Amino acid sequence: MEYDIRKGHYSEIEGDGLKNIMTDVFMKASQEGDTVISSYGALPRIEAKVLSKTSLSVTTKSDPSVPNDVASDTIKRFNVFLEKATGFTSKQRRDRLQKKAKEGKL
Repeated sequence: MEYDIRKGHYSEIEGDGLKNIMTDVFMKASQEGDTVISSYGALPRIEAKVLSKTSLSVTTKSDPSVPNDVASDTIKRFNVFLEKATGFTSKQRRDRLQKKAKEGKL
């Protein structure tokens, strides 16, 4: 999934910034080329890659067999990660995706 990055927020994730954010939120992160990889709770694999100063790609693999409390905690942490990485809250990300869908850009 591609997420927009807030204007001026790129400086927070360039260099080791994205890896540092992922480490802060998910307790661990490794780097393979320009992709940062981690795992947490119901997400055995999380991959994030800066595509440009305005776009971030995040791919996840989920484990549906985890207990509800683990799934809930994972969703909260993932939203914290996306907010720190993109500069947009979950509501702002939703609104931007809805606008793109209406414009046929998805």
